[in-house]
Amino acid sequence: MDKIKVAVTGAGGRMGREVVKMVLEDESLQLVAAIDPSAGPIDAGILAGMGQCGVVVNASLEDALRQANADVMIDFTVPQAAYKNTLEAISFGVRPVIGTTGFTPAQIEELQQLCEQKGIGGLIAPNFSIGAILMMKFAAEASKYMPHVEIIEYHGDQKLDAPSGTAVKTAELISEVREELKQGNPKEEETIEGARGGYYNGFRIHSVRLPGVFAQQEVIFGGYGQTLKIRHDSYDRAGYMPGVNIAVKKVVTYTGLIYGFEHIMD
Repeated sequence: MDKIKVAVTGAGGRMGREVVKMVLEDESLQLVAAIDPSAGPIDAGILAGMGQCGVVVNASLEDALRQANADVMIDFTVPQAAYKNTLEAISFGVRPVIGTTGFTPAQIEELQQLCEQKGIGGLIAPNFSIGAILMMKFAAEASKYMPHVEIIEYHGDQKLDAPSGTAVKTAELISEVREELKQGNPKEEETIEGARGGYYNGFRIHSVRLPGVFAQQEVIFGGYGQTLKIRHDSYDRAGYMPGVNIAVKKVVTYTGLIYGFEHIMD
């Protein structure tokens, strides 16, 4: 069976280096391109803390895709770059696997149509952690029976988007099975703007940004005389790699863009 040829954008970033390492360690995958405008012309394997692999980091995604004949592009960059990178990949017929958050619904719809036109698969996943996906599924199930809910998500202080993509996806899944219910006292007033968090379909999402925090999310349900808390904690970027690996292998098997890793979990 032919190896799946993989290009990695943001290869010099902390997530990008983990992705490069994952690809190099899987015999069914082949790293054919690594892209990072700020990493310089360095061997991608050395950049990831492994031995030399023969793939030099390229500053230009267009040049890399033109030369590499990749099957899949994995993107863990920043919201400002990810949309353009995804468009670029699709234009070359390369299947995007995107872990960067911040896409608008209109952008997702556009990318879905472009993937269909090209006859390729694609995936945008706010979270590749299998534990986080289970947390979201359990939260959606619980909301059928305990509709009073709030989400608190915690990330490091350098994260650009708030709320996180995982929190938004959790809220979307809850809203699919829970009718809008405006919670709290109807006469409630914020004495400090934003104290009650962001409003979504009747409930609130709170974003904590602090140094020393990696990635956690808690979904809290309230009922008469009881509360239920569903929490997921990530401690290391390597924890996302099994999900990314599954995504790379699944995305070559279907056509169209899928939003959410939960849709391709076995």
